[in-house]
Order: sequence, then structure tokens, then C-alpha cells
Amino acid sequence: MKTAKLLWIDLEMTGLDPKKDKILEVAAIATDMKLNEIATFEAVVKVDEKIIASRMVGDFWEKNAASRDDLIKQNTSGQPIETVEKELIKFIKKHFKDEIYLAGNSIHQDRKFIENEMPELNKLLHYRMLDVSAWKIYFENALGKKFIKPENHRALEDINGSIEELKWYLTFLK
Repeated sequence: MKTAKLLWIDLEMTGLDPKKDKILEVAAIATDMKLNEIATFEAVVKVDEKIIASRMVGDFWEKNAASRDDLIKQNTSGQPIETVEKELIKFIKKHFKDEIYLAGNSIHQDRKFIENEMPELNKLLHYRMLDVSAWKIYFENALGKKFIKPENHRALEDINGSIEELKWYLTFLK
């Protein structure tokens, strides 16, 4: 079995405040350093309906109503965050042998939610992260090159988009 090097994670949350909002959906893809997929993980987190009703409001959620509605609909099949965390740790222990580098787009924001809601997972993660949004900032502002990534606001699709985006940036290094 191949050993993974990057843990691509995307979280869908009720909002962006890690103190008030909650994780709704978790996806992870384990890859090697050449960005080849080794394994995939997905889970739905059960969130109190009162939190969903009070936090999933405003312009962002109105513009992304289809994603919002899908996330709300799947909430009934969700598991407690503690269960999801244990399953994700099991996934990681199966596929990683060395450091676990977190990767994704604006991954620092997801890391705040991990720190807050999944402390045991957080302890396993290396302090270094691979943030695709840093590449985005440089390519758009310094080179005038822009990768158009669909914004589905669904965890697994967003990770796949982030991996494709990094692959695109890397073509400029050859």
C-alpha cells in the first residue's frame, strides 16, 4: 500500500466563525507528493437545527441556496462530530506513516475549525500546511494568470478542484 504525504481536507460549515459556527460536512483525500490520490474519506456531521437556522443566513447562503439546501437535507443522516473525528483519525492512521501535512484552499480557516471541534485530529497534524490560496494570490497578482475553479461548496468536489488548481500552477514550473 502506498503511503500518503498530503491530507487534503475541506470542511463545509454553517459559517466562517469557528466559535459560533459548526462543521456540517468533512471530506479528505490522501495523496502522495505528486498529487496522486491514494484514498478518500467523506462524512456528514449532525448539527443542532437551531444552529443551522440561525447561522446559515445572509447573502452567501442566498447566493448558494442549492448547496445550503443539500447540506441542510443531509444533516438528518449526520453523525456526532466525535464519531466523525474518530473515523477520520482511523483513515489517517491507515494511510499515513510520517508527518501529516494538511493541504487545501484557505486551509488555515479549516484548521481553525479542526482545532476547535476535532482536537485529537489537530494533535496529529504537522504545523506546516500546503495552502493553494497562496499560489492563487501570487499567480493572479504577479503573473496575471487565473485558474477558474468551480465553487460547489461541497467538501469533496472542492478538494478535487483544489488539487486540479495546484496541478495547473505546477505546469508553469516545468
